[in-house]
Amino acid sequence: MSLKPLHLPKSPALPRFTAVGTALLLAAASAPAAASTATTAEKTASVEEQRLDRAAPQEILRRSGFDAVAPKFARALDRAQSYGEAERIVVRQGSALWKRAVDRAQDRGPAAGDLSRDDDRPLYWARIAMTRELRQWSGAEHDFGVGKDRQAALIRALETTSRGQDSVRYPSHAKKDAAGHRIKRILVTGFDPFTLDRDVRISNPSGATALALDGTVIDTADGPARVETTVFPVRWQDFADGTVERVLRDKLPRVDLFTTISQGRVGRFDIERTNGAWRGGFPDNETIARTETIPVTDPATQPQWTSTTLPYKEIVNGATGRFPVYDNTSVTEIPAGGTDPVVRPDGPTAGSTAREGGGGNYLSNEIAYRATLLRDRLGLHESLPGGHVHTPVLQFGAGNTDPATGKVTDPEFVRNRLDIIAQVRQILTAAMNARR
Repeated sequence: MSLKPLHLPKSPALPRFTAVGTALLLAAASAPAAASTATTAEKTASVEEQRLDRAAPQEILRRSGFDAVAPKFARALDRAQSYGEAERIVVRQGSALWKRAVDRAQDRGPAAGDLSRDDDRPLYWARIAMTRELRQWSGAEHDFGVGKDRQAALIRALETTSRGQDSVRYPSHAKKDAAGHRIKRILVTGFDPFTLDRDVRISNPSGATALALDGTVIDTADGPARVETTVFPVRWQDFADGTVERVLRDKLPRVDLFTTISQGRVGRFDIERTNGAWRGGFPDNETIARTETIPVTDPATQPQWTSTTLPYKEIVNGATGRFPVYDNTSVTEIPAGGTDPVVRPDGPTAGSTAREGGGGNYLSNEIAYRATLLRDRLGLHESLPGGHVHTPVLQFGAGNTDPATGKVTDPEFVRNRLDIIAQVRQILTAAMNARR
């Protein structure tokens, strides 16, 4: 997500696009459910939830078989006799949604609908439908009220479980394959779809990759490597609340390699060399904007820049797939003693202030910054390869680029997504092979 001029948006990273940002804000302003005519349900729904009843999300849910998820969830909540029982329902059904989405992406379980199984959008829209049900449910009909604090806790539990954030499981370090190799550990993160007011049909290849690779094993030159994945929201506030650090803190010391992934430029992969400590203000999925230094704990020791420790040379030089892969070293900085931003093709200069990392200044840059800062604060900079990979923009086929067509998929769209997923897998293999 980093949208530089003349590029389509990056999976959480859109900086400088004032024209695009204006268009998105206008689209949000003109969306259905104006304040003067909003129903009670609309007033209690989040911005993400208010998009749910548009034609494309409903078609995606119907054609994937995920349209029954939220109604089943609502019926279970209505039967809850206590807050504790409601909490168990949320955790159980949130976890089941993540597992169902992973199983579907990996061709397990019964086929349902005619939408390509590698699609990440059913998970996103089913989760949104569940949070809307939960936001409108109070438990009052069973004489136990659920106030705002408890409701917020239930929504957090649903977000955590349905994103795979609590289901990362690796084999014991003592476990070895038949050749005596220790099974290595890889951690991958993806993102939800975003820029939905520009095109509500949008899919995010990083989220699709997370579903396709979760729990799979990659064969490397040094034996097998188990991949575990999770998905993050495209919302500034979640990041400010520390969701990245909460999810990754206990996992990074236990893995052999990690990469955060998001959608980037058209027709290319980028290994982002440098990440910057700046939020550029592009609206998120709740149409909220933030322009500020990335808020972290202990800001007194916060660096302006962090760097990848992925083996970028080996990745770039490897034959990983049909899309070219670049070592992206460019950043935008305010030089020491200066006042105006300057683009530096070869990385930041000493004492400069960040305005864009290689991946921009949206949430893809932020997750890369937070994850690599956490790596460094845990004392793992020298021992743990990790950084950010931007995938190509996932594009529809010719004749289906205008949202007004109403077509939620096409063969080229599916092919592009499958090729991106396959190439990420090869990039991970190249990165692991470089560690030998």
